[in-house]
Amino acid sequence: MYARAVETAAPVLSVKPSAAAVHNADEMERAIEQFARASDGALLVLPDLFTATNRRSIVALAARHRLPAVYPARYFAASGGLMSYGIELLETYRQAAFYVDRILKGERPNDLPVQQPTKFEFVINLKTAKALGLTLPPQLLASADEVIE
Repeated sequence: MYARAVETAAPVLSVKPSAAAVHNADEMERAIEQFARASDGALLVLPDLFTATNRRSIVALAARHRLPAVYPARYFAASGGLMSYGIELLETYRQAAFYVDRILKGERPNDLPVQQPTKFEFVINLKTAKALGLTLPPQLLASADEVIE
């Protein structure tokens, strides 16, 4: 689902996507090394259980290879990642709690509408940007919901 959206958006943004499915630490390290070798390489980490579980390793590998990376959740940027853009998890948990309450009060799960996230957040880690030698435009910094300094 996410990979298809990236492939659709890439030509509009004048970027060439290159997917790397990883399932273990060795594959992850090889993929990040490969992206880092490209002169214009960068990393877009998609949300899934593997990336969430291995976030510290992914962030550390990207930093070691001086590879700019965008992550799917705030906790990646808080762990040292360059940027994150994704759903605000607290809002999603609130929505889930509301649904659990409705189910416990007798509503059938099949009768509840599917809800999409409505709140997203953009976080920039300025320390990481400086470590990568990046100067971020003021407009980009102003558009962030949070700038970690």
